[in-house]
Amino acid sequence: MPTVLRSGQYRFFFYSGDRKEPPHVHVERDDSCAKFWLNPVRLQASGGFGRAEINKLESMVVSNETQLLREWYAFFGS
Repeated sequence: MPTVLRSGQYRFFFYSGDRKEPPHVHVERDDSCAKFWLNPVRLQASGGFGRAEINKLESMVVSNETQLLREWYAFFGS
């Protein structure tokens, strides 16, 4: 599970078994988690985060979309 970004209390990462899915990133904080598709950015699933925090996370994913996609393709191949 490579961590591709840390921001404050959030960890952004991929699961190595996610290769067959479209590019996406998982975000976790404590026992909360979310999954965002990357192109275009949209929430796929979440558990434990409130709406305001999901909006904040989505904004963070949008701001880092280029880097996250670059990391996805570097890890899984183009």
